[in-house]
Amino acid sequence: MAEHPNKHRLRARWAPIVSAVAVVLALLVPAPSTSGVDHLDVALTTRQLELAPRTPADPVVAAQVQPSLVQITTLVDYQGVVGNGTGIVLSPDGEVLTNHHVIQGANAIKAVSIGTGQTFDADVIGYDRRSDVALLRLRGASGLPAAPLGDSATVGVGDAVVTFGNANGTGEPLTREQGAVTALDRTIDAYDELTGSSRELGGLIESSTNLRTGDSGGALVNSAGQVVGLNAAATVNFRLGTPGGEGYAIPINRALDIASQIRSGAPSPTVHIGPSALLGIGVNTAAERDAGLPVRQILLGGPADQAGLLPGDVITAIDGTPINSANTLTAVLDLHYPGDVIDLSWRDRSGEDRSAKVTLESGPVS
Repeated sequence: MAEHPNKHRLRARWAPIVSAVAVVLALLVPAPSTSGVDHLDVALTTRQLELAPRTPADPVVAAQVQPSLVQITTLVDYQGVVGNGTGIVLSPDGEVLTNHHVIQGANAIKAVSIGTGQTFDADVIGYDRRSDVALLRLRGASGLPAAPLGDSATVGVGDAVVTFGNANGTGEPLTREQGAVTALDRTIDAYDELTGSSRELGGLIESSTNLRTGDSGGALVNSAGQVVGLNAAATVNFRLGTPGGEGYAIPINRALDIASQIRSGAPSPTVHIGPSALLGIGVNTAAERDAGLPVRQILLGGPADQAGLLPGDVITAIDGTPINSANTLTAVLDLHYPGDVIDLSWRDRSGEDRSAKVTLESGPVS
């Protein structure tokens, strides 16, 4: 199916292409909800770049940031998928900030420190799916270079910026793209190209940087060599290599606020702490329904399989909450942990309403 010309895409690299049926939501595609940059903004950007005394492409500036980044590789056992992304080191003992969609669905996460060359296994401390932020812990890490952090509240239209990411793939040099801030407080509709579900991301920094697949979770850096944003999305035409698109970053102040909440260990309706809970179903989320969410696949031996669900059944409720979309399903499951017992209701293929108590298991990052 042809892509809409105004679609934008959250950037994580996945190979091979994943089936449209997924146990968990994965790779997102966003589309802007506001108009593009006007000619006045573009002219301002060009002029300010000409006047900048030092741009982020300066090797000294780059040297301040690159050692504090990691290249992330994820493995999704269920679908046999390997993904690449980027992370920002927050502390010498291995706290790493990245996007939720970079590690979504992962059964195993590895990170290579650019500063030390070491490879670490990574655990998920927690995540905020709605804001697309995740916090990782690198096992056994110490003495890692921490990122020089700036204040995203000081970012202005026309500021020179550069992005660093993992579009070349783990083990290769980091990608580095220079541009300028073209808009602030942008809102995009994040669309899951695998399943058709969507959500809104707001308050983003827009820049004329060529973000590509694998750059997710990387750093948006100002001319002082400070990280001011967490790379999250880019226009599709950047992926196709044509000019005129935009990159989008989550302001670092907001990302750090979320990381602090995760670090505190306090869950909320938006923040999940620790391992994810697995129900073990694959759903088609191309469209919402008034009465339930169709089950497309069942993970053999998983909780849903043990409860007797079959492909073609329709989940209607969990713990009394009506389920009619993948967004609702994941929101409910984000409130649970492995070992929790849920009340699952569904309608089987013959039209009979059924229910069972189901014990959730530990699974990939949901």
